[in-house]
Amino acid sequence: MFLLAGLGNPGSKYSGNRHNVGFMALDAIHARFGFPPYRKKFECEAADGEIDGARALLLKPATFMNESGRAVGAALRFYKEDAAALTVIHDELDLAPGKIRLKRGGGVAGHNGLKSIAQHIGPDFRRMRVGIGHPGEKALVTGHVLSDFSKTDRDWVERTVEAIAEAVPILLDGDDAGFANRVALILNPPAAKKAENKKTENKDQT
Repeated sequence: MFLLAGLGNPGSKYSGNRHNVGFMALDAIHARFGFPPYRKKFECEAADGEIDGARALLLKPATFMNESGRAVGAALRFYKEDAAALTVIHDELDLAPGKIRLKRGGGVAGHNGLKSIAQHIGPDFRRMRVGIGHPGEKALVTGHVLSDFSKTDRDWVERTVEAIAEAVPILLDGDDAGFANRVALILNPPAAKKAENKKTENKDQT
């Protein structure tokens, strides 16, 4: 079984926060592949379904960010899976808005949700980092992640989470590079890139 955990804080108060982009991506996957309604299990909103024939469990911890590991760890223990079966989708300050990077293991870079998960199950899970940009000063970080995406952000956020959902079967096949390439192509299709380059060339000639 594959376990996909999106990180965020529960409740409508936080639903539009930058910190909740993991929940947003998980909801896009949930909708795209017709998962049954979420139900309360493992201190999560959980949905058990299939992604292109592969069984997958979607998890949105209801413990608040700092205790994400308690919920995710309970699900892994129930299904007798280890950290290798888990992909965590989360916000990343050190990536430009809309950029996506994958890695397995390593440090948690100050992210309290990742820190909690690593404490409960160890560090060897896959992380899907979704860039939200950095506010520029450390003192502004908390306000940045706990504030809603702006109106101008919403277009790229929606396109990004839909691209993740479209490409996620490749990720479940274990092809991290293929997933990243597919997301990049969805967000920047060759025809659009060609038109953009042509526009730049015409501008340079004037």
